[in-house]
Amino acid sequence: MVLEIAQFEITAGAEDAFAAAYAQGRALLAQTPGFRDAWMTRGVESPSRFVLLVEWDTVEAHEVGFRGSERFGAWRALIGPHFAAPPVVEHYAYLP
Repeated sequence: MVLEIAQFEITAGAEDAFAAAYAQGRALLAQTPGFRDAWMTRGVESPSRFVLLVEWDTVEAHEVGFRGSERFGAWRALIGPHFAAPPVVEHYAYLP
């Protein structure tokens, strides 16, 4: 299992719209084979900064299964208009 961590800088004033777009689009993630769970968090000190944590079976489930699908285009159409900068996305392996 791997953990995807995506950091989003959202345009000031669009934070609530971004959160609503994520809530609408979360099902697109969940429909992907290899998806396990996801949590979106919002910065307390920096309320325009959001961090998405997604558990996947493998990196390929995310990179190929989700990003290579039509679901990814629909996902980006929902959340992308609120970005102040491109997201930063990395994968992490759990340690035993």
